[in-house]
Amino acid sequence: MEIDLSGLVVVCAIAFSAPLILGLAPALRLPAVVLEIVAGIAVGPSGLGWVELDQTLEVLALVGLAFLLFLAGLEIDFERLRGRQLGLTAAGFVVSFGLALIVAFGLQAGGQIDAPLLVAIILVATSLGVVVPVLKDAGRASSMLGQLVIAAASIADFGAVILLSLFFSREATSTASKLVLLGGFALVAVAFLVALVGAEHSKRLSAALLRLQDTTAQIRVRGAFLLLVAFVALAERLGLEVILGAFLAGAVLSLVDRDRSMSHPTFRVKLEAVGFGVFIPVFFVTSGIVFDLDALFASTSTIARVPLFLAALLLVRALPALLYRPVLGGRDTAVAGLLQATSLPFVVAASMIGIELGLLDEATGAAMVAAGLLSVLLFPLLALTILRRGDAAQAATPASLVPLTPVSER
Repeated sequence: MEIDLSGLVVVCAIAFSAPLILGLAPALRLPAVVLEIVAGIAVGPSGLGWVELDQTLEVLALVGLAFLLFLAGLEIDFERLRGRQLGLTAAGFVVSFGLALIVAFGLQAGGQIDAPLLVAIILVATSLGVVVPVLKDAGRASSMLGQLVIAAASIADFGAVILLSLFFSREATSTASKLVLLGGFALVAVAFLVALVGAEHSKRLSAALLRLQDTTAQIRVRGAFLLLVAFVALAERLGLEVILGAFLAGAVLSLVDRDRSMSHPTFRVKLEAVGFGVFIPVFFVTSGIVFDLDALFASTSTIARVPLFLAALLLVRALPALLYRPVLGGRDTAVAGLLQATSLPFVVAASMIGIELGLLDEATGAAMVAAGLLSVLLFPLLALTILRRGDAAQAATPASLVPLTPVSER
């Protein structure tokens, strides 16, 4: 079978050019993922028609999606998911899902959607892969604000993936059967976890891994990729969603990989290089290629859904951040709410699944993805602006408000 790689060349050119353009114009402050999707729309059937989805792009995009969820699972710091933080963020997710159900059924009553449960699940996710870099760049990842937002995003991503796999897998099985399959998959994940922990305690195996990790073998990277593919294949075989397998693979590796700063400090950097350098951009550009721009602009009512869905994201994910106010204060609570409302990869993946299952039409899916694009474009930028203004005001406060101390008391 002859394979045409011309489309892949265009996709790779976009993947290379998007961050480079943003690097050359730092004033744009635009996430690369937005530019990648928009460029994909431009070269796809809805734009110039240079590229169409073929088998090569489809496979690489699937690997990219899996890698994105894998790295999101890897970002989970289970040591932070305990105590008061766990209680606050778990309560926030429960409130968020309750709000999502109210909003989604309200949208159904208004004739905007036909699958309220699916839309509710889409609305509760947060893009961990977008939020974490924003917090790191702002120097807040290790602060109480960063820890709460990362924990909340982790729970939201995990909960959304589980709910999507439970209620909207492509396999037409009952919810009870899916619960059994999820339970079986969880047991397999635990078995993998126990086996990996046991293997790490083997001095001979650990020595071999240490010796081979920075050679051409890149043994840890290969092992991580094996774990990813195995979990994805198992999820697919059980009739569950691929994104569930990928996310759990990352979570399992995060649980096992506790000594990374000592024995393999560059391991995760290598995984991010493979994911964000190769596969993940292909997923985002391909998402733009298959984006139905004509369906989005087919009617004014469809265009009007974009700000409606954006407002729904903000309401569902930002409002529960008020639970953090006693811990964070007003300014950081607003920042946490904006960051929690930032969601795109899960919106894209879940919308595609909804369209495939016939639960979302092309117009609704396009409007939801457009709202996700705007959330990634607007909310982190607004959150960073609030942080910078707050930091500037705080830095100026001591000089003007420090009380004068009498000379006799100095």
